Amino acid sequence: MTTRRAVLAGLAASALVPAGVRAGSGLRPALDAAAARAADDPAGALRLLAGFDPTALPIRDHLDLTSARAGLAIDATLARDFPNGRRGRGPYRVTHMSGAWKAAPNDPAAIDADTDGLIADADAGVVLPLASLDRTIAALSTARAIAPPSIVVALTRQIATLDAMRDRSGTRPGIGRLRHGADWYALLLQRALGPVTPGMAERRLIAERDRLHDRAQGLFDRIGAPAGTIADRYARLWRDDRFLYPDSADGRARLIADMNGMLATARAAVPAMVGPGVPSWCLDAVARPLAPAEIAAGRGGYRVVPTATTPGAYVVDLKDIRRRPRWTLPAVVAHELLPGHMIQLGLETAAPPHPLRIDYAAAFVEGWSIHAETLAAKTGAYDDPHDALGHVHWLLFRVTRALVDLGIHRHGWSIEQARAALVAWQGEPAYFAPFDVELARIPIEPASRVTEAMAWLAIADAPQSATGWAARLADGRRRTDDLGRRTR
Repeated sequence: MTTRRAVLAGLAASALVPAGVRAGSGLRPALDAAAARAADDPAGALRLLAGFDPTALPIRDHLDLTSARAGLAIDATLARDFPNGRRGRGPYRVTHMSGAWKAAPNDPAAIDADTDGLIADADAGVVLPLASLDRTIAALSTARAIAPPSIVVALTRQIATLDAMRDRSGTRPGIGRLRHGADWYALLLQRALGPVTPGMAERRLIAERDRLHDRAQGLFDRIGAPAGTIADRYARLWRDDRFLYPDSADGRARLIADMNGMLATARAAVPAMVGPGVPSWCLDAVARPLAPAEIAAGRGGYRVVPTATTPGAYVVDLKDIRRRPRWTLPAVVAHELLPGHMIQLGLETAAPPHPLRIDYAAAFVEGWSIHAETLAAKTGAYDDPHDALGHVHWLLFRVTRALVDLGIHRHGWSIEQARAALVAWQGEPAYFAPFDVELARIPIEPASRVTEAMAWLAIADAPQSATGWAARLADGRRRTDDLGRRTR
């Protein structure tokens, strides 16, 4: 059984192998050909990879091949049984967040092709739920108001097409309202996670939610917080002035200084958290605030991935600094910086996976960095019970939005039911994911929140569950020996 120390030590070593050192097997041309064919003919793309023996390949080639085969097999089933929407992403080809209208530069022919696809999808019974449909029409109308003349006609046609579908829509937001929607959802989950059913995922997530709630209640008792529900206790702590930074230049400077102090401690603890052998350049990263011009442009927080020649950074969104109490920051440092994204994405940049693996193992990136938050706990990052409550809240955020994903798409919850569950289970939203923003996205991105949370739990469970599905997931086609995956 591969321990996480061995996993990362092996990863760090493999990342130092020059990218050109690959098996002399002709695999890369075959993968490239499969990628070129995958969108139109995933079954044919899969056949192009039939002649390779993964056991004879170096680890990165092995992972590229097995990830591509598993993902293409699911896509072939999706293409046969569910040809509508955006294959592998969900049933809706145009939303307020997706479609050719969002691309740069805009292509009127591509927008028209999407509109034709929307008509075909509607004829098959696939129409956005009403709230999502109205949100999409509003977004397109806003885009049309500032669009170049070359695409105005195409946008107008698409808006009219969507508006005409309102009577064919419905108020239930989940994929379960569509024909065979439950099967569609299960395939989307398997595409990212392998042999995981919605029922298996839900049971594991409920167990984790309950464990985290028990832990949070114990921590609240430890700090002497007034009795109450999880939601009430987190809401009170969130507004405790002792932990809030002033909404001023000085307050922002203090927050960044605190994060970099936490980062220095984390940097020294990386060998204890993940083992030896991580390249020093992966540790060369800082926290810094958004520049004034970025704030003026409406940009959110982002990452700069380190390389062997350039440092990395987590560029922090502090526009609403009073929503970032100090006790939430240690887990942010672990997730966004060390031992989280800076190591995983840095090593991936040095030894890139094939694009097919980037697609089919997309959940791994967040899965690793959520796991990194728990690794930090083992070196004392959350010894202060307030910081531990911050760590638990970030994990609750991942788990509860995954359960809401299942509630909406598996159990037919309304948005109102989903919102009530989030408030009860989580108390306060994460900084970058207000409840209403999450609840606008989950209906149009079925299974996505579940895959991120379950990728983390697969990694976390594997050392204790060598014969279980989680171990096979973490040690098989989503194996972490090569921490190679990309951000959302």
